[in-house]
Amino acid sequence: MALVKFGGGVIQASGSIAGNTFARNRSGNYMRARTKPVNPRSSRQSLARTSMQQLAEYWRLAAMSDAERAAWETYAAAINWQNALGETIKLTGFQHFMRSNSRILRVGGEIIEPGPTVLSLPGADTTFAVTASESTQELTVTFDNTEGWAGEVGGFLAIYMGRPQNPTRNFFGGPYRFAAAILGAVVPPTTGETMTAPFTLVEDQKIWCRASIVRADGRCSDFFSATPVVVAS
Repeated sequence: MALVKFGGGVIQASGSIAGNTFARNRSGNYMRARTKPVNPRSSRQSLARTSMQQLAEYWRLAAMSDAERAAWETYAAAINWQNALGETIKLTGFQHFMRSNSRILRVGGEIIEPGPTVLSLPGADTTFAVTASESTQELTVTFDNTEGWAGEVGGFLAIYMGRPQNPTRNFFGGPYRFAAAILGAVVPPTTGETMTAPFTLVEDQKIWCRASIVRADGRCSDFFSATPVVVAS
């Protein structure tokens, strides 16, 4: 689906219409021929599809009460969101339920049925940083362990890494692959945790990483990014 913004004609568009794809980068708006991506049917892709199907079925069946669905709708009505054109919109309660619980299932958690009663998104961790080593093939993640998620069972920090790039590259728009989650606990985890990188790390290549906070009540933050780094030896 494409989003189109009208003014004195069309002034901005995002998405695909027929054989054309509209997008925007640092140089402005552009259009290119639409290409159909190859479907690799990887285990990660299959897992994501299965989770989405499971959650969609869960939402509409008797496993959830009308009151629980209504709580997600109330939460959604209080949350502003930005679409691909930078416009402020509202997602539905179903969309927030899917967004939060897909990440929870990804880390092995249980589906959260009632919508959050705190009507706001978790904030970004401004201390979030990542280093990478070719010798260990690990990422080392720095974070603020005084944040709310770190001290609660069920909260976590989900880490994602992009495919490594040439060191001269200064922009990366994705895609990202899930690396691991740092789980909250009664005794918060210690900053500087390590995890195996989801892509092979090669010295002097540049990597981008991002993260998302999920609270125990199901609230899920926007993605926030670490400063890109060059892989060390």
